[in-house]
Amino acid sequence: MKMESEIGMISKWNDEKGFGFITPNSGGKQIFIHINEFSREHKRPMQGIAVKYNQSTDASGRSCAVDVSPLKGHKKFGRADLQLLFSILFSSTFFAILGILVAMNELPIVILGAYLILSAAAFALYKKDKSAAEWDEWRTPENTLHMISTLGGWPGALVAQNKLRHKSSKLSFRVVYWATVVINCAALAWLLSPDGASMLTMIKNLKIG
Repeated sequence: MKMESEIGMISKWNDEKGFGFITPNSGGKQIFIHINEFSREHKRPMQGIAVKYNQSTDASGRSCAVDVSPLKGHKKFGRADLQLLFSILFSSTFFAILGILVAMNELPIVILGAYLILSAAAFALYKKDKSAAEWDEWRTPENTLHMISTLGGWPGALVAQNKLRHKSSKLSFRVVYWATVVINCAALAWLLSPDGASMLTMIKNLKIG
């Protein structure tokens, strides 16, 4: 029979055998814990972590802990975390490249500024749309989200998708999104090519004037 949730600390743990003991914060005897009763969303148990649990009895009538999970942290580094890390690294690398091009005077700083502003705007639009979806309010059209990505806000959009868990699982949206990334990067590459030199010069003159 289960009792109310309690808090304690794993004071002993044998990872090879997959069991250990919890010392309750309220005092009293140590409670047996088996690996099968530990949260699958977290890393394996280890000595010294604080946990919450329900106290029950096994088939032999002995006290044991069930539904055990850490009070904080100790989360597995899953697929969603990898996607977020990728989005941050990918976007940061892109901005680092832009920064190098600006430092080499190959690209006017106004373009770097435009990417930063558009990325911030894209993140804000995704956040607003996620909130609207949760509260059943007016949604931001997908075409608007794709447009701002095409114009240069795709780094912020990428981080928003994985940070906010919004539009990150809809395949059709993701396909179009990556198409906007390719289009934007192709336009930037053209701007840096000999064919785009005149346009780049005009942008630099606008910055100066």
